[in-house]
Amino acid sequence: MITSVFLRATVRRALLALALLVAAAPFAAPAGAQDFTDRQKAAIGEMIREYLMQNPDVIQEALVELDRRQKEQERVAIQGAIKDLQPLLTGADKNIVVGNPSGDVTIVEFTDYNCPYCRRSVSDLRDLLKADPKLRVIIRDFPLQGQDSIEAAQVSIAAKNQLKADKWWEFHVKLMESKSRVGKAQALAAAKEAGADMMRLAKDMDGPEVQSRLQDTMRMADMLKLSGTPAYVIGNEIVFGAVGTEQLRSTVTAMRQCGKAAC
Repeated sequence: MITSVFLRATVRRALLALALLVAAAPFAAPAGAQDFTDRQKAAIGEMIREYLMQNPDVIQEALVELDRRQKEQERVAIQGAIKDLQPLLTGADKNIVVGNPSGDVTIVEFTDYNCPYCRRSVSDLRDLLKADPKLRVIIRDFPLQGQDSIEAAQVSIAAKNQLKADKWWEFHVKLMESKSRVGKAQALAAAKEAGADMMRLAKDMDGPEVQSRLQDTMRMADMLKLSGTPAYVIGNEIVFGAVGTEQLRSTVTAMRQCGKAAC
């Protein structure tokens, strides 16, 4: 005969297992469960129903645990992707490094010239660079706001091929501080003001190297599960959104102290 204590334990385990199946959490049936008679199975089913009606909090508990496990799996997968992408993501080759080229912590920002949150957050990076002489910053053009953004990104990437870091940063900030939509014309004007060779720029921006670098960024963003801008890769962590100077500074400090986003 099945005891009520055993049934309650079975119900609780079954409910948790149902919610956690999506997260690949194996559920081991109790020994001898396969030998239950139809009558016993019906009794268990009725007890599960009654238990759920009387204890709906068990479902919430299972869903919270499922969410925790899924987020942890995603975090581990993203950290693996960051490790795999490290040479392309943070390497000096084909990337302009703003700040200290030999800095001990690197921030990689994925940004779009027509993203209002990116425009708001450019001052965050500028403040951090002024205050932190050991900070290294790389900007990845990640155009998500339509054709204007794509063309502005093409100009930006082409400008990186010939401008020094400080001049390119002036170009970048100027576009980010624009009060109107930024497209090809605005980006070309800012590049000219920064001292770019315009004939070379016009040739490069439509060339295969610029297209390849844009494709690299899109591939990286896909691997890192980025769906919007701004997004920052700091060490082996990702910070999403325009979080402000203090959170970025806190993450950088934690990376120096313990190698994690928070110690």
